[in-house]
Amino acid sequence: MDEVWKTIGELGARFDAHDRERGVGREESVTLQILKIGEEFGEAAQAVIGAKGTNPRKGHSHTWDDVEAEVADVIVTAMVALARMRPDAPAFFAGHLREKSERFL
Repeated sequence: MDEVWKTIGELGARFDAHDRERGVGREESVTLQILKIGEEFGEAAQAVIGAKGTNPRKGHSHTWDDVEAEVADVIVTAMVALARMRPDAPAFFAGHLREKSERFL
């Protein structure tokens, strides 16, 4: 898991640098990153609709492999958001997951 968080941290640092180059402040960067989670979720929802073929205009436009890839995009985007907000993101997430899982497991 350390390698995953290392990559997530590198992505977050790259996006932070890009935002600084464009004059985007920290609060706006974080806000836009959180909105990006919503965008990715929308793509996952669209893939489910396409996999189920519920849009009569588009029919079966996606597969369940597409849905899985979009859900993975949501997770990556959320992890990057957390890493951009908290330097201790891996430890914070581990603690949060522990607290949540204690309620259900």
